Amino acid sequence: MTAVTRLVTSVDVDDLATATVSVSALHEAELADGRRVVLLADRGWGTTESWSEASAEELRATARVVVGPDEPSGDRTREGMEADHWRSLASAAQRAGADVDAGRLGRLPHDVVLSDRVLIRLDATPNGTD
Repeated sequence: MTAVTRLVTSVDVDDLATATVSVSALHEAELADGRRVVLLADRGWGTTESWSEASAEELRATARVVVGPDEPSGDRTREGMEADHWRSLASAAQRAGADVDAGRLGRLPHDVVLSDRVLIRLDATPNGTD
């Protein structure tokens, strides 16, 4: 089994026809050998904000929230929600052959990468330099 070295969320334009922000987010675990394992492929968000009003920093921050852990609801505690989230993601990574437990997964670096299409919409500089 290969160790997980970091989490990566890739953000891309979801709807090319709209003038407002609409993006998808793919959340993956990056392994020591460079391969990536999909953890969440069903995330994204939209706003009424136009692309000209949005910022790369804002999109990166929102992406981290969107991929979880979720806020507590009902009688669930934040700690319980976080534990369930990391266990679920660790299980997905382990099924793909990754060597990681829930506690370690939650402490890994988490990078958010904006696609070229997002950067063009934002009129921003390449990833990490905005």
